[in-house]
Parts: sequence; C-alpha cells; structure tokens
Amino acid sequence: MDLLAPMRTFVRVVETGSFTAVAREASTSQPTISRQIAALEAHLGARLLTRSTRALTPTQDGRAFYEHARRALEAVGEAENAVGRRRGRPSGTLKLSIPVVFGRLHVVPRLGRFLARYPELSIELAMGDGFADLVEQGIDLAIRVGVVQDQGLVARRIGTVRRLAVAAPSYLRRRGAPDSPAALASHDCIAYTRLATGNRWHFQGRDGPIAVDITGRFATDSSEGVREAVRVGLGVALIPAFAISDEVRRGRVRVLLRDYEPTPLPLSLVYPSRRLVPLKVRAMADFLAREFAPDGPGKAPPTESGG
Repeated sequence: MDLLAPMRTFVRVVETGSFTAVAREASTSQPTISRQIAALEAHLGARLLTRSTRALTPTQDGRAFYEHARRALEAVGEAENAVGRRRGRPSGTLKLSIPVVFGRLHVVPRLGRFLARYPELSIELAMGDGFADLVEQGIDLAIRVGVVQDQGLVARRIGTVRRLAVAAPSYLRRRGAPDSPAALASHDCIAYTRLATGNRWHFQGRDGPIAVDITGRFATDSSEGVREAVRVGLGVALIPAFAISDEVRRGRVRVLLRDYEPTPLPLSLVYPSRRLVPLKVRAMADFLAREFAPDGPGKAPPTESGG
C-alpha cells in the first residue's frame, strides 16, 4: 500500500476533526476520505479513529500513529524542500490568512509582484479579523496585528502598527473633543470586540502609561465596522492608522489626544511551530518582511520597523 497519501489524509482528519473539511481541502468527496482512512486502518490492522455523530476522536493507536505520521511527512517535505532550494523555485498553493482592512489596503495590492516573481506558486487568501486556527484550517502563513499569545506558533515580527484616537466632525460638533484619555469616560466610544484588552484603552503620556475603561452604545467585531461607525459619527474610536489615514487626509475624521500616543501593536507573521518551514512559506515571509521594512519597496506608512 502506498502510505503517503492516506497518511496525509489521516493527519489532516485528526487536525481538523472532520472528514468533510478534509474532503473540501482536497476537492474530493467525504466518502472518498472515509474510504482512505478505512483502507489505512485495514493495512495497519488497528482502529485509528472513534466515530460518533458529533466528533472524530483518535484512539490510543491513532494518537501514536499521528505523531509518527506527522514526523514522516515532515521528513518527506524536508527532502522535497532540499531539492526545491537548489532549484530556487517555490511551488504549489500557499494558504495565507490576513486581517480584512490591512489585507485589502496593504497586502493584496502587493501580491502581483510576488506572483510574478514565483510563477509556479498560487495563493489562496483567507481574509478575516479573527485569529484563525492555522493547523485546523490548513493555513501556511498568517499576518497578525497584536500580541501573538499562542505558544504553539512561531511569530516573526515585521513591524509596528500605530493607532489613532479619532472622531468625525459631526460627532465633535455634538459632544466636543476630549482633552485627555480620562475624558473619554464621558464620551460614546466605539468598542472593537476583538481587541485583546477589551474595553480598556491604553495610551502613553508624558507621565507614563495610562489605561482608560471606555463605554459606548456601539460595538463590533469588524475593523471595517469600526471604520464606518467612526466615519458616520457614532463615537470616538481607537483604530490602526492604516485603516483611517485616508479619512484623516480628507478631513472626514479628526485625530484626537495628540499629546497621548495610543499603545502601538506588533505586526507579525505567524506559522505553525514545526521544524520544517516549507520553501513557499519562507518565500512569502521574506517577501512581506521586505515589503514592510522602512526602506522596502512598499514603504507602508502605518508601520515602523520591528525586529
């Protein structure tokens, strides 16, 4: 029995917990995936998965086989990469996860140069503001704004994202402008529910760090939602500069609290923690790091060099 294909299938079934998800990834049917696993179990003479109506759970033999299979597939991948490095041609499909607004403004416009440089590579883009499970969703590389807390991921910092406290002129005519972070307590503040610090905003002032608990009547889990809400005058927002800089230039929103710098956020590339880093991932990571360097081709205005 040729073990490589069913081993890959089994590893992804364990990681996703779903025949259907793996079938979707492989552009095949759920019964085909089920038959591959059944054939693998028959070959090994062991039950690898416990199936129920709610979940697929690896058995004790399944957990042991998963660890060996994952290491074997990494070794195969490393052998393929060794040849690939000599050829210097990354190939295949790269699945990249990016935040919606940052991706739309600063990543997608750059991808043409990357694809032109690597004609044997294709990109599958997953855009969303939530932190995707890279292993479960089969994502090769992700861009994340904010502190990466998952110890199971490798993070490569490529910059720093500045943030601004802003409001629309229509809101400021009604409510006035806050003159200090403490004054935000009496304002309608737009809450971004995916912010790691919740409804507590952090600033740096002349006398050190300042933390303010904000309240308001509008909250959203979408960065696009925050941008539109502040633009139409629903309140004060704390928002990355890259998401609002055009509206600031056009005078549609005003920057507030200029003597108090909102705590910036790290901009990082993250990928699953494993010994092998595929050539296609290394190529994209190096490309994005160059693009967002202070003297890189893109010279992205909202970021500063990280480490």
